[in-house]
Amino acid sequence: MTQPQNPSAGDASAKAQTLIEALPYFQRYAGRSFVVKYGGNAMGDEDAAREFAEDVVLLKAVGINPVVVHGGGPQIGAMLEKLGVETQFIDGLRVTDKATAEVAEMVLSGAINKAIVGSIARAGGKAVGISGKDGGLVTARKVERTTKDPESNIERALDLGFVGEPSAVDTTIIETATAAGMIPVVAPIGSDEEGHTYNINADTMAGALAAALGAARLLLLTDVSGVLDKEGKLLTDLSPSDIAHLRADGTISGGMIPKLETCVSAVEAGCEAAVVLDGRVPHAMLLEFFTARGAGTLISAA
Repeated sequence: MTQPQNPSAGDASAKAQTLIEALPYFQRYAGRSFVVKYGGNAMGDEDAAREFAEDVVLLKAVGINPVVVHGGGPQIGAMLEKLGVETQFIDGLRVTDKATAEVAEMVLSGAINKAIVGSIARAGGKAVGISGKDGGLVTARKVERTTKDPESNIERALDLGFVGEPSAVDTTIIETATAAGMIPVVAPIGSDEEGHTYNINADTMAGALAAALGAARLLLLTDVSGVLDKEGKLLTDLSPSDIAHLRADGTISGGMIPKLETCVSAVEAGCEAAVVLDGRVPHAMLLEFFTARGAGTLISAA
């Protein structure tokens, strides 16, 4: 009579099969950089933060060089309120005066950055916290935006204060850290050639680093499953031209537009591909990288 299989042996076999399925991806991405944008909204969940750190450490352990770029909008807002610093928004964009810029740097480069570094350390990795100001990583320039008056249809310039965008990237400090076995955790702060400090959108920062590093992947962790069509179905593969069509017909709108603009810019500037995926799904990064099914929307030039 055939003996029933030991359940534990079956579990072990399934785990082994998962590793075999992942093997081609380990080999493909060994030695390559993955830039991961980790959002401020996800940081308040302890379990999610722990799982994120474990995923990043695993990537490093299998020979990939993860670079984490984090946001912190909710935390900056909370600190501004606590300190009694008034926040002004124009067309949904936070105006960053000198006082707000100082608070943003304190929160991003301080509490948030070191919390992520600590989470990675507890997961068994070695991380180093930096900002765009360290080692000349990012030279920033002031963001220039315009808005159109709905009545006169005349465009006017918006002064957002110390809100910047990368004008140049020197990846030396990241390459040095990764070669030493470290995981860089980057706060989206930069300075211009005159030494003025600028707050930079974390998606934009991650895209600029992915392009400069020639990264295999740029990952934008969000609170949606990816890019959805008009019926709510996940679109798994998109090209820049696909995105342009989807934007023109209204399928893509709102906050997804700037995220996809970042993805397209990164891909066209040297990043192999970008992925928009749901950071709330446990181990979403591993599902995207190491399974044939994937877990989000892949944007590539091909």
